[in-house]
Amino acid sequence: MGQRDFGENYIQELIEKHRELPADIRWHSIGHLQTNKVKSLIPFVYLIHGVDSLRLLKEIDRQAGLKGRVVDVLLQVHIAKEDTKFGLDAAELASLIQEWKDGVAQGEWKGVQVRGLMGMSSNTTDGAVVREEFRGLKALLDRFFPDGAILSMGMSADYMIAIEEGSNMVRIGSLLFGARG
Repeated sequence: MGQRDFGENYIQELIEKHRELPADIRWHSIGHLQTNKVKSLIPFVYLIHGVDSLRLLKEIDRQAGLKGRVVDVLLQVHIAKEDTKFGLDAAELASLIQEWKDGVAQGEWKGVQVRGLMGMSSNTTDGAVVREEFRGLKALLDRFFPDGAILSMGMSADYMIAIEEGSNMVRIGSLLFGARG
């Protein structure tokens, strides 16, 4: 049907699907990523959505440099009112972005490009809570990326609110493919 952007939460499944499906698919790593898994993604990943630490960003940069690539990433911000989600708080985000920008200016960051932000809302049916969380993430995007960037927020249950609040990338796998078995 012409769709070429696909994401996967689980690294092993992402690697398997990359091997089995057409080579022109742009693969998105959308789940939590540990530094020890970075090396296996670097040869083919198009966009990493869940960068939640300076350590992880440095490892992506290092591994991409070894492969002669520049990998696009999104910084994951913790916007949910629950502890089960990953991400940076506003102060950590500001610090990481400043360190990355300073490093780019000094020619230190060669294998990674920060393209925007990603966040996941609370697991609730209260649309007002979800809207508030998405609105806060959009405000951070506007603060740190005033010229525009990727804002990946919204999943199958809340993507309409996310779009209304400024999302330009949604993750709607279960809506398209059904719940995981």
